[in-house]
Amino acid sequence: MKPSANPAKEVYKQLRTESWETLWEREVPLFNAGSAELRRARVGLVRALGVVALEKATQTQRQQTRDWLTSLLHDPEEKIRRYAINALPKLGERHKSEQAVLELLDQPSGEREVKTLSQTLSKIGGEATLKKLEALHDEHDALHLAEQKVKAQLARKEAPASIRLDAKIKDTRKLRIHLRTRRGMELFVRDELLAHPKLKRRFKIVRTSPGCVAVSALRPFTLSELYELRTFGSINFVLGVVAGDEAKHTETMAEMIASERSQMLCRQLTQGQARYRLQFMRAKVPPRKVQAIVNAAFALCPDLLNDPRKSPWAIEVYPEKVGQSVELRPRVLPDPRFTYRVGDVPASTHPPLAAAMAQMAGIQADEFIWDPFCGSGLELIERARLGAVNAIIATDLDESAIEIARQNFEAAGVPDEVLTLHRGDFRNYAKVANIASGSISLIIANPPLGRRVRIEDLKGLISEFYQIAAKTLRPGGRLVFINPLKLDSPDGSLTLEARHLVDLGGFDCRVEKWVKA
Repeated sequence: MKPSANPAKEVYKQLRTESWETLWEREVPLFNAGSAELRRARVGLVRALGVVALEKATQTQRQQTRDWLTSLLHDPEEKIRRYAINALPKLGERHKSEQAVLELLDQPSGEREVKTLSQTLSKIGGEATLKKLEALHDEHDALHLAEQKVKAQLARKEAPASIRLDAKIKDTRKLRIHLRTRRGMELFVRDELLAHPKLKRRFKIVRTSPGCVAVSALRPFTLSELYELRTFGSINFVLGVVAGDEAKHTETMAEMIASERSQMLCRQLTQGQARYRLQFMRAKVPPRKVQAIVNAAFALCPDLLNDPRKSPWAIEVYPEKVGQSVELRPRVLPDPRFTYRVGDVPASTHPPLAAAMAQMAGIQADEFIWDPFCGSGLELIERARLGAVNAIIATDLDESAIEIARQNFEAAGVPDEVLTLHRGDFRNYAKVANIASGSISLIIANPPLGRRVRIEDLKGLISEFYQIAAKTLRPGGRLVFINPLKLDSPDGSLTLEARHLVDLGGFDCRVEKWVKA
């Protein structure tokens, strides 16, 4: 029989199913009296007893288990100590367990034991742990990580941190902002900014590239002002670009994260403790390297904490032609622009794209608007926000989509008197929604794309959609929709006015505007 690569794991599996009484009365005495070799071979008992005590034991039995595990923290065998360190915190009495584990920091320890201590203190540590770690000034990366996690946990308990949208950013010198969006949406963002009556005078467009519009601020501003734009995905403050010597990337990136610019923005815009999560966009980075970066940044600025859980900030690293762009992003949730989105359906339109489609459609007098595949209603709501709407007709085959759209329309404040919702097939438009030929000024839609839900004849569906649009649109009426196919209108009365190739989350579709002659 082939020997196990991990005997301790095999012992754990064997003993894991036993009762607490069996382990305590039979296995523990044998372990205590055994030779050093036997104890190393049976170290899986430590983990097994901790798990069984947690799941099956009485309070008295758990206390007996805690006392035994605490005694093992000072065992001469390093592996036994590590197993006890891991098992002890799971049994409650958090404060006592913390004190017992902290005592080990005063003893010489190997790298593996320090790492185990760090992992355990990261889970159970409190003020005492923080005080101890701050006093140690230890060079172990693992203990730096534990200090950050304990600080973050204590900060979360005090009050949830949030982004201050109305705080004024006064120092705009050399401040570069990337308005990030999905690839193909950057032209919508650019045009929306240039058309905004106030923001076009406060921001200067520096560069437009796939998925990004880079701007500089000409005067002080607030985040809430930037959120008046509806087509971008996120606001990212550029901290710098890492390029050159790969060996210095960790140090350089840490310096950018802990920079004066980063500290200033976090200090001004954070209500509560500034915490961030580090994310490498479009690249896989080993966890060890990520940890080295955040540890180095923490050493430079202990007030800026790395914490993946509900952090108000993200540090995002994007690949660029000349290196890696390190950017600070406020994580504003929920998005203040789309709070009306109280319900959703699978494969619904990304809200900024729905806003872009509404702006692409423009405004005509006496608007009668129809979405044959309304889903959660985002396109119609975004168009209604622009005003000058006489009637909105929302139809969908899915009854649950109609109900969700109704909730979203209500949350968005769309008046009932202009709204009509019907469940039915768009092909039966005359019966379902009482739509007459030549009565519609705008059709705006995200039809089935054949990705999440299989469509037997997608080409036939899109072709029929074109033909029905040509029948129901009045002269000068517009068709704005997401086209999953390289298929133009078979009806000559529709003329293509605009087309944008947009990434819809891993695949490209064409966002098109057609006008009826």
